[in-house]
Amino acid sequence: MTTSFSSTVRRAGLILAFAASLSALSSTASFAFSSEAQQMCTGDAFRLCSSEIPNIPKITACMFKHRTELSAGCRAVMDRDLAAQRGKKLATSDGAN
Repeated sequence: MTTSFSSTVRRAGLILAFAASLSALSSTASFAFSSEAQQMCTGDAFRLCSSEIPNIPKITACMFKHRTELSAGCRAVMDRDLAAQRGKKLATSDGAN
């Protein structure tokens, strides 16, 4: 019972660390994950990139590296968020000219 509880607490802690990492990524990096992407991709991040947590740039690079292995939902929201982010950058650069 203690092992199960410890495992649950550890997993919850890792999930919180990953969520905090993605949240920090949203405010500091050029690519911002939506809350939907965080929800859809948490399992994939643990499955594919757990060794990179909590290093935000490495998590991001790992997720893109393993894009073909992501769940369909995660891949869809990441693609949508990336396209939206690129659109914002394009609009910003067009406005500067």
